[in-house]
Amino acid sequence: MDIANIVALAKENFFWLHRHPELSGEEFQTTERMKQILAEHGIDIYPLPLATGLVAHIGSGTPVVAFRCDIDALPLQEESGLPYASEYSGKMHACGHDFHTATLLGIALALKHMNHSKGTVKLIFQPAEETTSGARKILETGILGDADVIFGLHCCAAYPRGTVISREGFMNGAVDEFRIDFQGTGAHACRPYQAADPSMMIGNFILAAQSIVSRNINPFHPLVVGITHIEAGSARNIIPGSGFVEGTIRSLYPEDRCLAKSRLLSLAKGVAENFGGHAKVHITEGPPATNNDRKWVEVVQRVAGRQSLPFVTAPDSLSGEDFAFYQKRIPGTFVQIGTGVGPMMHNPAFRIDPETLQESIAFGTDLILEAISTLNENRD
Repeated sequence: MDIANIVALAKENFFWLHRHPELSGEEFQTTERMKQILAEHGIDIYPLPLATGLVAHIGSGTPVVAFRCDIDALPLQEESGLPYASEYSGKMHACGHDFHTATLLGIALALKHMNHSKGTVKLIFQPAEETTSGARKILETGILGDADVIFGLHCCAAYPRGTVISREGFMNGAVDEFRIDFQGTGAHACRPYQAADPSMMIGNFILAAQSIVSRNINPFHPLVVGITHIEAGSARNIIPGSGFVEGTIRSLYPEDRCLAKSRLLSLAKGVAENFGGHAKVHITEGPPATNNDRKWVEVVQRVAGRQSLPFVTAPDSLSGEDFAFYQKRIPGTFVQIGTGVGPMMHNPAFRIDPETLQESIAFGTDLILEAISTLNENRD
């Protein structure tokens, strides 16, 4: 099976995946289709206790190189106008996970038909990236306990087709989400002196929370405290008894992440008490910041040059990526590839140039082989 046929098969599956998006934890059709195609080409799949997603492997022995794609879609109504648009109302591959899955499928077929035998390649078709639970589910199986390095590939609509984007160190931000419930005492709007007004608590908390960035964090360290959802009250003439705010904290440095959460907690409780109420703070920890290993970024650059693909140092970003959970245990690098400039991810008009599969499959395959070669050289 030559590379042209591999790319054609990957493209066919990209179209199928885009038409049949499945949300996090519901990727049953996607999983079964990948299993079927891999089995048809003699690629073994580990028997893991996963409801959705899978890990396949090619080759044997050491070293062990892992490569991850994500397979889930978003709860978004597609407005791309593509001839292969989503057939499922309210669901869309608006983050390119269909492209990532088709790319890894193509890489798997390319490696298999090369008769690769100089180490083990573990191919991770990961569920539930959008809910940041999928990477942890894969790690909990223990299947990556022997991995020497791990790579993740993501599309990027900000760059022309075939551009390779990465950087040493932090590339994506740590993500934490919060909900703060403010409890006060309700009253008629004409008798505010009888109330402990949660609207006052919320308003003052929103202002106070912005001091975390401006007064508590090193000004050279990126950090965002975003408050994005506010609810309180049900009528114009009633002071409500309670209300809540929700939002997100995005950070790069672990010490800033810890401090921001601590300050959020103390500010919420202090503001609520000052207005005669109390606050309950619920913080959900997401992935840490992706942190790319310098040695493997150099390998990415070397492979990009060999493939005649332009390499760009990734810009600063606080977008979240659960690939970071793998990097807490395994050295590696997260890489983006330009898929044609257009609407950015999580946009109902998002689209990818499917011809980019040629570059992404060739690049990913070469990256894995170069990683195996590098690891073998280091052991000699």
